Amino acid sequence: MPFTPVIEFGANGTSAHVPGLVLVANLATFDDELFAYLIFDHLRDLVSRDGRRAWLTYDRQGVDLRYVIRMGLPIDILSALPYLFRLQATSVVSQVTYFWVTPQVSSHYESQSQTFDRAYNLPARRKIELLPRPELVAYVRRFIRFKAATDGRIQRGIEPIPVPPSLTQAQQLARDIITVADFFSLPIDFFLGIGAMENNYMNVKGDIGNALWKRRAHKGDVILKRGPKGVLVLNESSGIWQITRETLRYANRLYVRDTRDYSTLPEHLRPPKELNINEVPPEVLTTYAGLFFRDLLDRFKGDVATAVGAYNGGPGNPNPRYEAGARRVAEHARRVLEHAAVLRGRPAAQMRFLKAAR
Repeated sequence: MPFTPVIEFGANGTSAHVPGLVLVANLATFDDELFAYLIFDHLRDLVSRDGRRAWLTYDRQGVDLRYVIRMGLPIDILSALPYLFRLQATSVVSQVTYFWVTPQVSSHYESQSQTFDRAYNLPARRKIELLPRPELVAYVRRFIRFKAATDGRIQRGIEPIPVPPSLTQAQQLARDIITVADFFSLPIDFFLGIGAMENNYMNVKGDIGNALWKRRAHKGDVILKRGPKGVLVLNESSGIWQITRETLRYANRLYVRDTRDYSTLPEHLRPPKELNINEVPPEVLTTYAGLFFRDLLDRFKGDVATAVGAYNGGPGNPNPRYEAGARRVAEHARRVLEHAAVLRGRPAAQMRFLKAAR
């Protein structure tokens, strides 16, 4: 039933509220529980900075569950609406609806949200390295989509605005990342961390205008200037992994000398022996990124921190800030995926022992 707000005029301005009721907003709706929880955890942190409380709730639609991220608002609707509009403009919130509920209903939302927090914080007993491949692919796919969806460039409209991968693209990328990590014996969590730090798994050109001097030009180089000691060539980055043109040449040389059996890789991940630097498929870039990371791990005798820093800063100048960022992503990915693995695909909302603990 509709409610009529009470308008009050005071020294601090005008306010409008419905006595005895709580103002609530729906922020986002999903049909995938793990993806919903990832987005919820992101939004919860965002709104908590403003003193707000977000909940992950669920509604039943026949035999299916619909997951809804909701938040409690100030009882004054005149101050709540501007906040909602700002939130919608700067986050993953695409369409906001708001409504009044009783305190009992808001307590029910809180109880449902606690169920998901319990579920995704159960003791992790299954390491991601030991998960069956189809299960790991399903979890990594969701993590890829989450990182892309919460990319700041998309939320702030920074050009060029990246395009998040579709569900199908994220599924294939998850398969490729896991395949390459297995082939080169890479730590999958840090490989995911590098992908997130570089471009949040989206295909956008980087280091625009970056150039370097070298002694002579190679096939495919874009020459910007010639000098007495060499040529200045374009050295921009490309793809999900933001590999510069010169690093790509280095990775190709590693590949040509490598003794691993690349025939065991799916065909779309196998690089050609001769590099066409201007036409490298995105899937092959994943292989080159894995090979380059493997080379750095070998060079630094398995020191993951230094190798990850060198992926960005180069072997002579590993970047500790980059490594710290990649480590945070790696730890987040491991924590969320291993906790999700405890549920083995079962909806938390339907696990009786979790609901009984409320």
